[in-house]
Amino acid sequence: MACNKVLGMRNEFTAIIERDGDWFIAQCPEVLKQMVKVTLPMKRREILWQRIELVLEDRREDGLKAASADALREVVTVEK
Repeated sequence: MACNKVLGMRNEFTAIIERDGDWFIAQCPEVLKQMVKVTLPMKRREILWQRIELVLEDRREDGLKAASADALREVVTVEK
């Protein structure tokens, strides 16, 4: 199975959402170092998930570039 199939699997992350006046600040401590700041509460999950996807894709690309051509590649699923 190819490494690019990992994005299709189900991942769960913690979303911490706090209100700051008219803003909602969302963050995901497992993945993001920065926070997402939005005014519409219904947009916070969508924007947070988009950021998580971008970070994971970027980290995956960096990791694949660093691996040698003969390295073993397989998909690993982590479940509780």
